[in-house]
Formats: sequence, C-alpha cells, structure tokens
Amino acid sequence: MKDFNNLLELLTYFKDDTVCREYLEAIRWADGITCPHCGSSRFYKFKSGVKYKCAANTCYKKFSVTVGTVFDSAKIPLRKWFVAMYLVTSHKKGISSYQLGRDVGVTQKTAWFMLHRLRELSENGLEKLTGEVEIDETYIGGRERNRKISKKTGVQGRPTNLPPVLAMVQRGGGVRAFQIPDVRGFTLTSKVFENVADGTRVMTDGFSGYYMLRSRYSHESVNHSNEEWVRGDVHTNTVEGFFGLMKRGVIGIYHQISPKHLQRYCNEFAFRYSTRELGEGERMNVALGNMNKVLRYKKLVGKK
Repeated sequence: MKDFNNLLELLTYFKDDTVCREYLEAIRWADGITCPHCGSSRFYKFKSGVKYKCAANTCYKKFSVTVGTVFDSAKIPLRKWFVAMYLVTSHKKGISSYQLGRDVGVTQKTAWFMLHRLRELSENGLEKLTGEVEIDETYIGGRERNRKISKKTGVQGRPTNLPPVLAMVQRGGGVRAFQIPDVRGFTLTSKVFENVADGTRVMTDGFSGYYMLRSRYSHESVNHSNEEWVRGDVHTNTVEGFFGLMKRGVIGIYHQISPKHLQRYCNEFAFRYSTRELGEGERMNVALGNMNKVLRYKKLVGKK
C-alpha cells in the first residue's frame, strides 16, 4: 500500500476517482473479488470497470467496491472521501464539520455525515490490553461554572449529569475508550474485564469503584485525595494525558457532543492515539482496512 507523508502527496497520487477505486479494491479484495451480497467469488465485470455482477445463480446482484462499506450509496467523489479521511486521521484533536466542508467543498451537513461515517473506521481494537495498563474515568461536557444560568444544576464537584467515559491505556500501546451509563463498581470492572487480559498489572486512582479489580489483576493505585500523584512507577498520568487530548478536541474543535454520538468520538480519539507511532499514510491505510461497515443517515439521526 502507498504511504503518504503529507496532503500534497496524497492529492498527487489520487489524481482521480479511478485511482481511488483501484486502491480500495486492492485493500478490500486483497485475496480476490467476492460478492458483498452472498460472498461468491464468481462474477462478471462491466466494461466501465466500476461495477460487477455476481455470477452465482442464487444472487446475480450488481455491486462495486464501495457496496457494503462506509462509502456505500454516497454521491461524493472518492477523491474527496480520501482527503476527508486523511484530515480526520492526521489531526490530533479532530476537525469540525464546518472546516471539513470548506476543505473538501461540501455543505456542513454533508461534512457532518461524512465525519460520522469515517468514525466507523476507528472502532476500538479487539485484542485485550496487556503489560501495564492505566485506567481512569471522566465526564465529557462543559463545567458547571461555564453553563448558562438557566442550565446550572447548582451541584458542585463531580458533574454526574454529564455522560461518563472510561479509558484504559496500555503503556507504550493502545487505548480503549467507552461511554458508560454510570461509574458504579460493576460497570467499571465489567468493561475492564472485557478489554484487559487477566493477570495484567493495572493502575488506577483511589476511587472505590475499582476495588474488584484485585480479583483478576495486580492492582495498584495512587490516592489523589491525599495529593499522591506518583509513587515509583505507579501513576495514571498516561490515561489522564489521553483524556486531556480528548477534552481539548471536544472544547476547541467540536464544542459540544451529543451523548447519542459520544461513543463514535471516543473511537475516533482512541484510534488516533493507538496509531500515534504510525505515519500519516499508514494510519489512513489501517482505517481503510475497517471499511466494511455501513452507516445510513436515518440510523445516525435515530429515524426509523
């Protein structure tokens, strides 16, 4: 696969939609073309070179490389999609739909839909975290003191009316980030059990919700309430650094996030963080490897 060091190199290589389509085919059908409807490897190719027709006698459906992917049914040229994907995966704090719309020449509404489709490429990894893992939870949203008077709750301390997010960061490795319904001990530990291998050394702050981790992990903690931030190599600075990056993106780029879509944003920031050691082009190629997902607008906005 091609590697790109900057946007100019990407635009030079992907000079038209034909090159983009061939690139997608090389990634999606590396082991041979298969029908996305039935999985058959028998097909007819149209003279245009864009579409195919399944030759299985139980199917006979037409398809192209974009069918069954995040690009499915999109009328936007693939070249614009590739530019958008490069911008989304290379900007540390993300890019707003208004800015993306101006950059690729589409409306803000279209850019917003494109961004959510592209976030489908950056879901959390499947392999469990190992080694040394830091765990922490936070709340995503504005501070109480910054709210309008009509929206102030009058409650100081933890803004429990905001959606909580749990993150697990493997030192020197990847991160898993999840929107969770609450910060009760069962909720927190259940997510950790699903994403961190047994026997791993895990580190948290002194929050009581993590007490059950000791049953399956080597659990150590620092007591922030007593102003203990680091004890030897025990700390949560790495996961707090991830949260800091995510919150700066939310506040500075996106400004506000609906709880309905929060998990996609978690996936977006986790993907960029987990692939931080890769080059810009390599990261985009990893994202393209996850293209076999379809997100319809009605599903995105919650319409039937």
